[in-house]
Amino acid sequence: MAIVRPTAEQLQELASRLHMRLTPEQASEYLQLMQASFDAYDLIDDLPDEIPPVRYPRQAGYRPEGAENSFNAWYYRSEVQGATEGKLAGRTVALKDNVALAGVPMMNGSSTLEGFVPSYDATVVSRLLDAGATILGKATCEHFCLSGGSHTSDPAPVHNPRRHGYIAGGSSSGSAALVAAGEVDMAIGGDQGGSIRIPSAFCGTYGMKPTHGLVPYTGIMPIEATVDHAGPITANVRDNALMLEVIAGADGLDPRQYAPPVEAYGEALGRGLDGLRIGILSEGFQLANLDPRVDDKVREAIARLESLGAVVGDVSVAEHNLAGALWQPIGCEGLTAQMMHGNGMGLNWKGLYDVALLDRHAGWRDDADALSATLKLCMFVGQYGLERYNGRYYAKAQNLARRARAGYDQALARYDLLLMPTVPILAQPLPQADASLSEYITRAFEMIGNTAPLDITGHPAMSIPCGLVDGLPVGLMLVGRHHAESTIYQAAAAFEAAGDWQHF
Repeated sequence: MAIVRPTAEQLQELASRLHMRLTPEQASEYLQLMQASFDAYDLIDDLPDEIPPVRYPRQAGYRPEGAENSFNAWYYRSEVQGATEGKLAGRTVALKDNVALAGVPMMNGSSTLEGFVPSYDATVVSRLLDAGATILGKATCEHFCLSGGSHTSDPAPVHNPRRHGYIAGGSSSGSAALVAAGEVDMAIGGDQGGSIRIPSAFCGTYGMKPTHGLVPYTGIMPIEATVDHAGPITANVRDNALMLEVIAGADGLDPRQYAPPVEAYGEALGRGLDGLRIGILSEGFQLANLDPRVDDKVREAIARLESLGAVVGDVSVAEHNLAGALWQPIGCEGLTAQMMHGNGMGLNWKGLYDVALLDRHAGWRDDADALSATLKLCMFVGQYGLERYNGRYYAKAQNLARRARAGYDQALARYDLLLMPTVPILAQPLPQADASLSEYITRAFEMIGNTAPLDITGHPAMSIPCGLVDGLPVGLMLVGRHHAESTIYQAAAAFEAAGDWQHF
C-alpha cells in the first residue's frame, strides 16, 4: 500500500509551518527529490509490525455495572488464565487501565481514547501470566493519569471502599480500591507523581513505586519517560514483594531501563528491624496542609518501629522541596511533548512502540475540549514553557534533578531508610458534579507534596498503612536507596507483623 504523496501546494504549506518559503518551482523540484524517501515509507508500510505474540487466550470482556461495580473501580472485566504453576499461581490481578491487555479495551480514563483495543500484552502482563496469575480485568484509572484524586476519570468517579462518596486516590484509583475491597489479590499501578502510593494511602493498601526503570514500562501508555514508574499494589507485604520479583528486570524494550539488578525480595521479610537506621524526614512533616491527625498517627508508627529495634533519628533533605518544584517543568512540559504532541509515544528512543495507540491517540486533537481540567492545566503550563522558553526550564530541571537525587543520597548514606507521611491529608469527599474548576483541580493535586519528589529522583518508595483516623486509612512512606527495595520490604514486613494496622 503506497503512502499518500503531497502535492506541490501541500509541500509549500508544510514548509511554511517550518518557517520556510518555497516557490512553486522549488516545491515541485523538492517533491521529485522526496520520492525516494517515500518509496522507503512504502516498503515499511508493506511489512508486518514487530510486536509480541499473544500467548494466553482471552475474551474482550464487558463493562460491569451496578452491584458488580459498586465502587466504579472496574473499567472492564475479562478473565485471562495464566500458566498452571508459578510464583503467582492462584493469585488474582487487576491491571490499571493504561496497561495493554491484548484484545481488551483500554481508554486510560479518557473518552478521547475510548474504543481503543491493544494488540499485544505489556511486558508486566506477560510476566504475571507466565508466573501463574489470573488477570480479572482492567481497573479504572484517572483521565490520562493526571490526578491524585479519583474524581477525574471519564468512566465514573471511583469511591473509596472504606467510605462511599470519598476519594480513593489516583491515578491508580481502581487498582487500589479493588485490592482494598478484596476483589483482587493484587494490582498493577503506575506512578508519575504518586499514583501508586496516593491511592494506597487513602485506601489502606501496600503500594510500591520501585526504583525508576526496575519494572519495564513497555506496553504501558506513558506520560513522560523520565518519571514513568509501574509497580505493585497489594493487601500485604509478602504479596507485594512476590509480585515485584515477577515483574522486575530488563526486557530489552524499555529505554528507562539500565540493566537494573533484581533481588529475591521475599527473602528480606523476616530480617526484623534490629539496628536498621530510619531517618525521619523533617521536610515531609512540614507540608502546609498536613493534617495534625495524620502527623500523630505517623509519629505513633515511628515509635512502634523504634520499639521493634529500629534506630530512629531526624534528618533534613532540603532538596525534598526542590524536587517537588522540578516536577512542574519536567512533568508538564514532558507530558505535553511526549503524551500529547507525541501522540502517546514521542520519538527519539529505542524500544517497542505501540503504533496503533499512536494512531488512535492522535485523535485527541479532534475533541480536545473533552480533555480533563487537570490535563488541560498541565498542558497550558507545558505548552507555555515549550513555546515561550524553548524548553529551557525542562532542560534545566533535568540537570537540577541530579542535585535533588544527591540530596536524598546523602541522607541515605547515614540512614537505611527515610520516613514521612505518604500524603498529608485523609481521603476527602468526592467533589460534586457542579464543583467549581478550582475545587475540581485542587482536589486532584492537594496531596502530592511528599510523593512527587521521589518520581523526579527515582528512589524506591512504598506506602504502608499505619492506622485509621475516623475510619479512614493513614499511610506512611518508606524511601530507600536506588535498588534497595529489599530494605523497604524488611521494614514494612516487621511493621506489618507487629499487629493489625487497623487497630493502631
